[in-house]
Amino acid sequence: MPTRVHEFSWPDRVVVGTIGLPGARTFYLQVRAGTQVVSIALEKQQSALLAEKIDEILDQLITIEGNPFSVPMGTPIELVDNDPLEAVQEQFRTGAMSLGWDPTTAQIVIEAHPITDDDPDADADGDDESFHEDRANEPEMLIVRVPVGSARAFARRTREIVGAGRPACPLCGYPVDADGHICTLPGA
Repeated sequence: MPTRVHEFSWPDRVVVGTIGLPGARTFYLQVRAGTQVVSIALEKQQSALLAEKIDEILDQLITIEGNPFSVPMGTPIELVDNDPLEAVQEQFRTGAMSLGWDPTTAQIVIEAHPITDDDPDADADGDDESFHEDRANEPEMLIVRVPVGSARAFARRTREIVGAGRPACPLCGYPVDADGHICTLPGA
């Protein structure tokens, strides 16, 4: 079965956002070009790592003599995007991700693949639901190419979104729930 690829070369918008309250948030990477919008679910840790690695790549590129790709040191104010997510229709939940650099277009390249279920005991009896399941389990992936300024703004917003969650316990470092926290630190 061919892989369905959602590819965005010069997207109008690339953001990470959340739905839900701290402690029960779902993170989404959302990309829009014109009227096409794709939203994929990610883990909080995937979001944080994505922002960190994008900044690392951009920081390394700045050190190249003459900064030939015009990588900004900080976030260009005109690229700051604090708007909420657009209507979310989840394409897939992200499993493996990769991050790269395309020097020919001066863009960060993000690839995301869905979590795969290689369960050999999966339902294979051919009932009426299997057709719909086959369509839902169709292999797909997301490829997004993000210009350097937009990538810097994306990383900043993502760090802010990740940091807006539950506060950490000063003793054990685990998140504190709104309804209380039982510290796991011995003697606390």
